[in-house]
Amino acid sequence: MRRVAGPQEVAYRWKLKKARRLDALSTCAVEFLESEKVKGFSLRTVQHHDYWLARFFQWCDERGVSSVHDVTRPVLVRYQRWLFYFRKKNGKPMSFSAQKSCLLAVRNFFRWLTKTGVIAANPAADLELPKTGMKLPRHVLNVDEVEAVMRAVDLTSEMGIRDRAILEVLYSTGIRRLEVCGLKVFDLDEERGVLAVRQGKGRKDRVVPIGERAMAWVRKYLDEGRPLVVTEPDDGWLFLNEDGEAISPSWLSHIVGTYVDAANIGKRGSCHLFRHTMATLLLEGGADIRVIQEILGHASLETTQVYTRVSIQQLKAVHSMAHPAHLEKPATTDGGARAELLAGLDAEKEDDDDASRRREPSQPVGWRSRRRPR
Repeated sequence: MRRVAGPQEVAYRWKLKKARRLDALSTCAVEFLESEKVKGFSLRTVQHHDYWLARFFQWCDERGVSSVHDVTRPVLVRYQRWLFYFRKKNGKPMSFSAQKSCLLAVRNFFRWLTKTGVIAANPAADLELPKTGMKLPRHVLNVDEVEAVMRAVDLTSEMGIRDRAILEVLYSTGIRRLEVCGLKVFDLDEERGVLAVRQGKGRKDRVVPIGERAMAWVRKYLDEGRPLVVTEPDDGWLFLNEDGEAISPSWLSHIVGTYVDAANIGKRGSCHLFRHTMATLLLEGGADIRVIQEILGHASLETTQVYTRVSIQQLKAVHSMAHPAHLEKPATTDGGARAELLAGLDAEKEDDDDASRRREPSQPVGWRSRRRPR
């Protein structure tokens, strides 16, 4: 007589079957990420693909899609729509750049599955990615604001000297946060006045100039601050924390942002704020756009050209010369009339700002009222 399985055994078999079906996705993902490592992709890129694929697999599991053969173009379209309507814990939507990163990881995954013969057709071949556009930097500092941030550092301690050296390096070179954390002592060339950035974005090395003031503060840190915290064996990292270890990117963002807030300049930002500032000031000083591209390490000139929209000194000069409504100093009016006119303009601006604040819509909180697509 055939034995009838009990409820617990049936549930166990169902979970085991489901796990085996999910194993097809997970196994393919492991092999895909391994192939990226073999091809020389950076560890950061592989980690990003792993993160976004894990979110996609979770979404598939919640909807009963448990095999790479079950993923069709309509499924991917539904997932793209779900990303658009998704809301984070703070009630804000996912940015288009984050949506694009997620879909790019999925598209690369299925392209690899097609090339390796795991699936016959690529369901993500014609998937249209969201347009991200080109956003201007939110804040850019002027020279006085940069000096205010520098003065916010307490120079009475050795770690204060380290922090001032970090800020000077960011301001002088405009290198990225991860590139600052990856600097080593031998990357500095005081005689030539240059700084070697190794394995930057895209795993590319480059050499950037560093100013004399920044080099002087780094030398002061190497003489007075670093010897007090370095431990043996010395791995050669340039900037160390209190435990003698290399600084982390998250710590760097926190400490730089703290000094920007302490300066009370009415602007917020962290490491990238100094990158934007350096590029904008170089452009306003007459530097060629291609030179700035080389210093910043941009692969495309289009990425650097965003600073031509921020630096509008030349546009302002042409506008003042050519526009018929530009403000001229009247020859027959006294200084009191001019002061009254400028005061009126300031009051008009304040009224416009107040009206703009009243018209600004409030940020939605939580999920949208419409039904979220599954």
